[in-house]
Amino acid sequence: MNFKIKIVIFFLLTLFFNNKIYALENKILFKVDNEIITSIDILNEIQYLSLLNKNLSNLKKENIFEIAKNSIIKEKIKIIELSRYLDKIEVEQKYYKLFLNDYIKNLNVSSLEDFERLILEKGIKIENIQQKIKVELLWNQLIFSKFSKDIKINKEKIKEEILKNNLQNEYLISEIVFNLDKGQQLNTKLNLIKSEIKDNSFSSAALMHSISNSSNNGGRLGWIKLNSLNSKIKNQILKTKVNGITEPIVIPGGFIILKINDVRKTKIVDNIDKEVELVVREVSNKQLNQHSIIYFNKIKKEIEINEF
Repeated sequence: MNFKIKIVIFFLLTLFFNNKIYALENKILFKVDNEIITSIDILNEIQYLSLLNKNLSNLKKENIFEIAKNSIIKEKIKIIELSRYLDKIEVEQKYYKLFLNDYIKNLNVSSLEDFERLILEKGIKIENIQQKIKVELLWNQLIFSKFSKDIKINKEKIKEEILKNNLQNEYLISEIVFNLDKGQQLNTKLNLIKSEIKDNSFSSAALMHSISNSSNNGGRLGWIKLNSLNSKIKNQILKTKVNGITEPIVIPGGFIILKINDVRKTKIVDNIDKEVELVVREVSNKQLNQHSIIYFNKIKKEIEINEF
């Protein structure tokens, strides 16, 4: 990293940690094809990520900068790819509102008014969040249109598993999805992740190392039904205790490690068909997420990223 970038990092993170607004010269730091990333973009991204993950401020300053930089680069690459299919980044209002409601719930905020108050206090512009929501919605639509035909689900097998027992286990799970740099050994990468988990937390390690969209909120996936998981992941989870971490599991596009935050038994609802559909939706989302990671990594290789 060049000297100019290091100076910019220092001033950006001084602003962030002091929680004050100062005049800051807006410099171009990176260029992703024709999309530019400025010092103000980095500061805005840091503020946005701190909204999603309170552990961000516990990390080293240079790590915070890297996380924000990589997060913006990822978004810019998605925008570049979307622009091949769309004239502008816009979505129907009804879909935007649905996504926004889920977004607010994940922040444990009770209303839109409280959410707007929260981001105002943190100095985050609503326009920035609107843009991020639109990009994610359109990206998800793109992935669905390309790969929905490849989703493989055995509904009868799912129904058979559900009918075996009126109680099923649900797991509160966090994930770190990662791949290896060229020439990197699995143990080398795994030791880096484990070291960050030990020194800080699983959430911090997800922020730094995970390539999944869940990285921004510390890898949290919420409650997952055991029946919705494939056999490899299910077997690892079954032999992992609460607060434990699984061994790395090979998945399409890389590896995944999971933390089991909690477990509970839930009663199957009387409407078995409805329960089957819920599990099918979870399985579909997991498979589409894997396709998303593979597709993103493919197009990233074709993108030119320059540092100024």
